[in-house]
Amino acid sequence: MADLYLKALEAERKSLWATCRLKGLAKDTPERVRILDLDGLIAEHKAKKKP
Repeated sequence: MADLYLKALEAERKSLWATCRLKGLAKDTPERVRILDLDGLIAEHKAKKKP
């Protein structure tokens, strides 16, 4: 079964990362901070899935 929550997190992260790369945004911008938040959420979600 597809994990839609994980897919949504990864899609948002990928979109933000592309925007940051295209615009050359610095590390302290809200977009880059959100990417770090998403990384934490993705890691937390994957850790919960492991038995």
